[in-house]
Parts: sequence; C-alpha cells; structure tokens
Amino acid sequence: MQSLSEPLPVRNNAPVSPAARMWGLGGRHYDEVSFAISDALAHAAQRLAPRPGESVLDVATGTGWTARNCARFGADVVGVDFSGELLAAAEELSAHIHPPIRYELADAEDLPFADAQFDGVISTFGVMFAPGQERAAAELARVCKPGGRLALATWPPGGTVEDFFGVAGAYADAPPAGPSPFAWGDPEGVRDLLGKDFDLAFEAGVNNAYHESQQHIWDWYARGFGPIRQMAESLDPDRLEAFRRDIDAYHRHFLTESGRLHVKRDYLVTIGTRK
Repeated sequence: MQSLSEPLPVRNNAPVSPAARMWGLGGRHYDEVSFAISDALAHAAQRLAPRPGESVLDVATGTGWTARNCARFGADVVGVDFSGELLAAAEELSAHIHPPIRYELADAEDLPFADAQFDGVISTFGVMFAPGQERAAAELARVCKPGGRLALATWPPGGTVEDFFGVAGAYADAPPAGPSPFAWGDPEGVRDLLGKDFDLAFEAGVNNAYHESQQHIWDWYARGFGPIRQMAESLDPDRLEAFRRDIDAYHRHFLTESGRLHVKRDYLVTIGTRK
C-alpha cells in the first residue's frame, strides 16, 4: 500500500488521451470555472466532512479546488486527474495549503491505489464524465474503506447544464459515445452504479454564478473551459459566429434587470457510506 506520507509518483509517460487534452486546454484558467461553481463544490466537501488526519481522495480534481476544500478540514488529501496541465495548476494553486496536498496523474477508471485505502472519496463534476461509468463507479468503491464516506456533486438530467451541453453539442463533430454523464445526476442512475457498495442519500442544490455580461461569460468559457475552448479554436468563422449567437441566446434567459447575468445551475450531491 502506498503511504500517504510518501510522495506519489506522477506517471508522465502515459499517453495523453483526446479527452485529457481537451479538458486540460484551459490550464490554470480552469480555476475560474471552479470559482463560479464554488458553492456546489463546498456543499459536497461539507457533506464529506473529513476529519483531521483522515485520508481523502479527490477524483478528477481539476485545478484542485475540492482537494483544497477537504484539506482545510485537516484531511490528508490526494488529488488525481488525467490532465497534466490541470494538475500543474493545482500544485501551484495549492502550495500554501496545510496539510500539503499530493497530486497524481491518473484516470478515474484506473486508480493507482490499494483497496480500501481512503477514509473518504469525493468527486465534484468530474467522475461523471468518465466514459466507462461502471468501471469508474467500481473504482470509487474499491479504494474506499468499509464505513468510509463518499460525496459526489453532479449535474442532473433535464437541468440547465444539460441544456447548455445540448447547445454546444449541435456544433460538435460527432455526438459523444457511451452513456450520458447526466445519469450521475439522477438518484436512480446513481443507485444503479453505486447502490450495491454504498448506502446512499441525496441532496439537490442550485449553483448561483454571476457574470457582468454575455461577453464576459463567453470569454470565461472560451478561456478556461476545455470543451468550449476546443470548439472555439476549431470551428470555421461562420460556424463560430453561429455558435456564439446560440450561446448568447441560451444565456439571455439569465439576464437580470441590471443587464448582468445570474446563472442558476441545478445539481445533485450524493452522500454515501461504504458498506
């Protein structure tokens, strides 16, 4: 078993998948995306409620926002992600945190840890995008100790985020393969994936984000959110202009009387105890 007091090896020789390359395009700017959904990230970390000295794994950590939330409880946190660019940002942004957070390059479907290694496992809008859902769910259960805790924050089907991905998907080269990631935001879907290994409870929430204008939120997505940045950089000028118009039309529903945006996103927090 890898001791949490030892530095974790970063497996830099692994090939970079197209998905990892896409999500990593925002680099450190992805932390701005986490800031805009930070109320939901805090909700999940507070439901995990790690205790000082407990071992916690943050799966698909991105720039480490949730890992830092958990470390503030005094937990000994490991954050993993399949994007080296995001992990580099996470390490830089987490340098001041105590206890120190350890980061490792790893895929949610193949976690490089021993069985029952962690007291708590958390993933916030991360593991839900793993294409092999059953494999990712099995890995969450495998590395969690009996009696250990799980917390997930996920986007539900039929919510505003699925609507947004629908707008963007109209400009994708091909529809995404595999099951919908929004299955992780449906309690029945989560029970199918995790119910045999965890006792589960659920809490719904609403993320509130505020942007100065439609131009501001477009720049925010195009700078820091890998899937949108990739599309903005790959579409020809005419399709990019049409894509931008559709994104603006989507966000028009969130305009306030001041002319600024108040974007509301439904989410689900799953709270689990390992059987």
